[in-house]
Amino acid sequence: MKTTNSLVLALSMMISTPSVHASKADPKAKKAPSKKAAAGRTTELGKAVPVTGKTGEQEVLLNDPSISEAWGLKMTSAQKAWRLSQGDRKIVVAVIDTGADIRHKDLQSNLWTNSGEVGLDSMGRDKSSNGVDDDKNGVVDDVHGWNFVGNNNKLTDNHGHGTHIAGIIGAEGGNGYGISGVSPKVSLMILKYFEPNSSAGENLKNTVKAIDYAVKMKANIINYSGGGIEPSSEEKAALKRAESAGILVVAAAGNERSNSDIHRYYPADYDLDNIVSVTAIDRTENVLASSNYGEETVDIAAPGYNIISTLPDGKFGHMTGTSQATAFVSGVAALIMAKNPELRKADQIIKYLTQTGDTDLKLAGKTRYLKRLNSYNALAMQNSDLNFNGTRAQAQRREISETTKAPQDLASLAKQMQKHIAPAPAVEEVPVQKGQ
Repeated sequence: MKTTNSLVLALSMMISTPSVHASKADPKAKKAPSKKAAAGRTTELGKAVPVTGKTGEQEVLLNDPSISEAWGLKMTSAQKAWRLSQGDRKIVVAVIDTGADIRHKDLQSNLWTNSGEVGLDSMGRDKSSNGVDDDKNGVVDDVHGWNFVGNNNKLTDNHGHGTHIAGIIGAEGGNGYGISGVSPKVSLMILKYFEPNSSAGENLKNTVKAIDYAVKMKANIINYSGGGIEPSSEEKAALKRAESAGILVVAAAGNERSNSDIHRYYPADYDLDNIVSVTAIDRTENVLASSNYGEETVDIAAPGYNIISTLPDGKFGHMTGTSQATAFVSGVAALIMAKNPELRKADQIIKYLTQTGDTDLKLAGKTRYLKRLNSYNALAMQNSDLNFNGTRAQAQRREISETTKAPQDLASLAKQMQKHIAPAPAVEEVPVQKGQ
């Protein structure tokens, strides 16, 4: 969801000393290309840091040993959210990425399964391996998804990024092993569009194919953690087809150290109502120095620094970036859909995501709504409580901008800022029962 209004928030430079706020004078900020380049897509592949030693203490609600290391789950109140819903495998999240380790013990039970490619065919053969397009969708034996790079059903993750993202969204919870994803129960459709040695142009073609596959196979959510600085008419058309199908697209704001209001990043910045753009924050709730930001283009912030998740070969490790933050938002979107069967339209889900988060003044000038993801609030609040819409937000920002024109001390500015922000509606606390 995007707005075209120009919004000025000088307060953002005074409230904190954030780890990011690139400007035109920032030598690390990405420059606009001098001439139009061919559109392409890439996934910025962070280096995975493997987990070594003991896996840590067990959590009370879910008994996954390494869950204590998952600071992002704590910041977003995931434990409280899980008392309202732990997800539903009827909710399908298409993970458009580098593939995934489909044999990983923490992912196996939450893989999407194409019902048209399992069981026995008329000749008594296993549909999953009979070399026949049993469901007539144009590809063969696509049991858990499709590899658009190799044009086959081998979903091998040769880097680890896709496995990591899949785990954040939906590693199985409560199985006494590893970690839990944001949505402990979900169906992960694995769509491989990227290999490190593929060209950006090929990646873009594969992205379009993956989006169309997700639409055809009726995914509820598309998680896309890649992108590029040039728009693509073909990609936008595919995303509009997803919009028509009611599919939510959760897209990374990008790791360009850039203000997306000035230098766009796609697909996050297409002006489509089914896209939510996500930037990354660290444990101190500051936007990462590497993350894109923008008060007109970035919708919400979520944890993205040193996030623990699944890695290929049954391993676990930490990665950093807006990719990881994007996966958090996809997981919460899946929880919202699981708890509210009547909520399936993308714009409705975006409303819940962006209006139920924790208000954070450090996000002034960096996101549209000044909100950090809050899993519990997104599940606990009812639709009648959600009255802080985009139009009102814009009006309030203009008032805040006028307020900040005159020099004031920091405390006064913060007080003025808070006055214009709608208070979070009351939520019903869920009591913690012993033995949960």
